[in-house]
Amino acid sequence: MADDLSEDMRRDGFWVFGYGSLMWEPGFEVDAHVIGRLEGYKRSFCMWSIHHRGTPENPGLVLALDKVDGAYCEGVALHVRGDIAADTLAYLRERELISSAYLEVVCPVQLTDGREVQAVTYIVDTDHVQYCRDLALDKQAEVIAQAVGGRGPNTEYLYNTTSQLEKMGLNDPELNTLVGKVRQLTTTT
Repeated sequence: MADDLSEDMRRDGFWVFGYGSLMWEPGFEVDAHVIGRLEGYKRSFCMWSIHHRGTPENPGLVLALDKVDGAYCEGVALHVRGDIAADTLAYLRERELISSAYLEVVCPVQLTDGREVQAVTYIVDTDHVQYCRDLALDKQAEVIAQAVGGRGPNTEYLYNTTSQLEKMGLNDPELNTLVGKVRQLTTTT
């Protein structure tokens, strides 16, 4: 966990790496955003959602970062000013650590402008009961097509994420395939 903010982070602010809903709905004030790349992790629907996009009785799926040698994830680095750093970190912890399925870590992120920054990042806890690695895309599509949670339909989460990636000029072929499968399921039911 990225325990307490360092004195530099309190003064200068900090970066957050967004790869799912933080890209299109951060929920906090951002003073800069830059496309970035995180090495060694893959974005995938590998976490059961029992709060935001599903329920304990009918879980949905949300994206998480799964450690995979040679993989990388493209997303957005969001900068938070120092004067709101503590409040923003508290908000992120309430939102992202709701069931302790994510681990909060600080990772190096390579920005497209050439800088490398240290960013607060939420990765999946592979020992957590909500971790579900290697679900087939057809199974992911079935779950996403029908799940609804406290923040809305699971389909909305998928569609908004892929739409934001497209707006940023990023391509995630697996998510694009999943969108097609989910749309096929939701138009035939």
